[in-house]
Amino acid sequence: MKKDNTRKPKIHHIKTIAQSQLFTIESVDIEFNNGKRRIYERMQPSNSEAVLIVPIIDQHILLVREYGVGIDNYEIGFPKGLVDSGENIMEAANRELMEEAGFGSKALIFLSQLTIMPSYFSGKMNIIMAKDLYPKRLQGDEPEPLTVIKWPISKMLSLLNEPNFCEARNVSALFLAYSNLYQLLK
Repeated sequence: MKKDNTRKPKIHHIKTIAQSQLFTIESVDIEFNNGKRRIYERMQPSNSEAVLIVPIIDQHILLVREYGVGIDNYEIGFPKGLVDSGENIMEAANRELMEEAGFGSKALIFLSQLTIMPSYFSGKMNIIMAKDLYPKRLQGDEPEPLTVIKWPISKMLSLLNEPNFCEARNVSALFLAYSNLYQLLK
């Protein structure tokens, strides 16, 4: 791949325009290399990262059913959560797996790091595959127990036809895991 020598736009001014318990929204005055200026809004950047885990056990992937207040509905997807202070991504992945699915993993495999809506957010999502699972439950921060669903690996792409499996990070992780598993079968 050819190196991109494009210069980043110049940021003239950043101002906080709204704040909640979870988010700080900034107004960013930007000048592009062609002289055009725009005002953008974004979430205040942070160094926080998250993990999304694709657990594999007995020729199945494990999913969890969890309520999403943003869509006011239950979704099925992979266990996920924030990386806590002092944790690396593999420790966070194993902890979240124990909290949300009731399993630990002896073999964690890094698949990819994704950005989510980079025009608005700076966060990064690390996609991890978990194998060699063993039962282990940790208390999580979920307000209700999550339902764990076993889905056959042989039918993993059929998840794309499930109306409650449509969140973009989960779909991306499904394809990354499928690609990784396909490579191992060759």
